[in-house]
Amino acid sequence: MGAGVVGVTTAYELVKDGHEVVVLEGREAAGLETSWGNAGMVAPGHAFAWSSPQAPLILLKSLLSKNQALRFRPRADLQQWSWSLLFLRQCTHERARINTLRKHRLSVYSQEVLHETLEDCDLAYDRIDRGIVFFYRSAETLENGVSHMQILAENGQAIEVLDRDALVALEPSLAAAKHRIAGGIYCPSDETGDCNIFTQGLAGEAARRGAEFHYGTEIRGIEVEANRVARVATSTGNFSANAYVLALGNQSPILARRIGLSLPIYPVKGYSMTIPVGNHPHPPTIGAVDEENLIAISRFGDRMRLTATAEISGYGTGHKPSDFNFMLSVAEELYPEGGDYDQAELWAGLRPMTPEGTPIFGRKKYANLYFNCGQGHMGWTMAHGSARITADLIAGKEAAIPLDGMTID
Repeated sequence: MGAGVVGVTTAYELVKDGHEVVVLEGREAAGLETSWGNAGMVAPGHAFAWSSPQAPLILLKSLLSKNQALRFRPRADLQQWSWSLLFLRQCTHERARINTLRKHRLSVYSQEVLHETLEDCDLAYDRIDRGIVFFYRSAETLENGVSHMQILAENGQAIEVLDRDALVALEPSLAAAKHRIAGGIYCPSDETGDCNIFTQGLAGEAARRGAEFHYGTEIRGIEVEANRVARVATSTGNFSANAYVLALGNQSPILARRIGLSLPIYPVKGYSMTIPVGNHPHPPTIGAVDEENLIAISRFGDRMRLTATAEISGYGTGHKPSDFNFMLSVAEELYPEGGDYDQAELWAGLRPMTPEGTPIFGRKKYANLYFNCGQGHMGWTMAHGSARITADLIAGKEAAIPLDGMTID
């Protein structure tokens, strides 16, 4: 159930294992929800938990200021408040460390699975595998960033600390903003690529290997008998199988509640701009994150993408041009000759977040219903490993990495 990047990678791993696979997707093609407009970063080097000791104060400030990167917009929504309380319980130094290390472990494993997939499949998706740089505006924030990054470095993440000159030598397109940057942290093993193009390409590969995709098929309910799922009811009829995988992102908890299951997943809204490079001479050449403003920048062929903001505000994806003004001003400051900013395509989407930031795997209550959801802002990074884990669990195998804190229990 679901043909975002998580659902499609799962279908691919399952069909590779020899299963007969049917994929149900309400949209007209794969990868058109969260997978469409994300940052495009496969970034174990950015696997930090959002639920940190600093988060509560940031959320409180966001009630008065709309420029906070992490925002809380209260609603008369019991799910929002219950999820937010669970999130706040994770905002301790101990929980942030545990959740960060779990996210990093899954992200590293997932990148390994991605590379195995690329060896098997000839997929073109504007991939750049020259790393990602995380840069800072002042010496103090750079020092803090280096200290913060040590938790990942101690657990095998390759990092290089760059001064201003070394950073611009790595990414010459930032030369115009050199005086505004103190330095950065370079993660050479991170990479970028268009998640939507990848997802559609891998869906085609899975279909060639025998997977059956039903697009325009809205899932309306799950019908159960005793301790098993009997069928999935959709807008085009009922579908029955031996095993079922719930990979519907933000819709997963809604569907699960109808059969008596509670999934701690809530949407966190993000905004992105996709900008044509045109004939401009100095667009970005590798992925970058402006850590001062928490804006991510990726290059996809003849386009660049900027993403920002984590807004806990419900299921709406509406937006207006003014929502992107700050993001646009940062892009023009960093890359004044980078793209046709007046032709930017504006988008807002929802990340399916758990309070911990780690996904949910396994089964509960129903013997043939498996969960693979809740990857949040790391969906593109975590999808491949999540798919392999799910395929192994269905096959009765032990997952390749420990799943502490990542099962339905």
